[in-house]
Amino acid sequence: MSRNGQNPLEVRSIPALTALPRPLFARTESLKVSTTTEWHSHPWAQLSYAIRGVLSVHTDTGRFLAPPQRAILIPPELPHAVISSPGTEMRSLYIDAAALAWTRPECQVLEITPLTRELISRFSDLPAEYDEASAHGRIAGVLLDQLQTAPEVRLHLPWPKDPRLQTMCEALYAAPYLDQTLGDWSASLGLSEKTLTRVFSRETGFTFRAWRQRLRLLSALPLLEQRQRVTDVALACGYDSTSAFIAAFRKQTGLTPGDFLG
Repeated sequence: MSRNGQNPLEVRSIPALTALPRPLFARTESLKVSTTTEWHSHPWAQLSYAIRGVLSVHTDTGRFLAPPQRAILIPPELPHAVISSPGTEMRSLYIDAAALAWTRPECQVLEITPLTRELISRFSDLPAEYDEASAHGRIAGVLLDQLQTAPEVRLHLPWPKDPRLQTMCEALYAAPYLDQTLGDWSASLGLSEKTLTRVFSRETGFTFRAWRQRLRLLSALPLLEQRQRVTDVALACGYDSTSAFIAAFRKQTGLTPGDFLG
């Protein structure tokens, strides 16, 4: 296990579906260990949601994170990989592309309200080929309506396309406690600090400092969801003290770590 609590990932199989049996299809999984899928895409949209555990979706342009009460909406045809923390209880929804005219071309992290959570739970118990003209079909319709109006939350880390920056970002993503300065990275990458600053801002839309703060926040969420001590989480994510971590967490989310996860 690494310092920030990450375990080696077990590769999880992808359903061999060529078409959806209904416009909305549910898949339930219990994942005892950390898992990942191979990079893949499909002609339907996917809502990756977990009632327990933390999910992360990787695309070419970002890392998207969903602790409980949040979910990641993945648009059709977008290459991605889905990573889960240990003990994750997934309730994935596959959604026909025709039902998602409102979807953006990139992933979105959505807030899952108590009503939407109950609808997902109820729908996950229905047969795959439910009667669309019955109450089951109406549940599916209400669930889609709720997803269309779900608030978006900013649990997203932009990812650069420049291979030099990817090397740096991958190292930080694997070990968010690393404290190298931008000057340190510029020396190791063979770039001037001015050039690295300009390229990083262009590629991510963030300053290096703001990007690393967002990274550390997202890295803390799986550890907090596992109920690790706040002090341990703070150190694992590169903070000098618990108070500094709580202050940074509150600044970015408006909540304390405990309040954020409920």
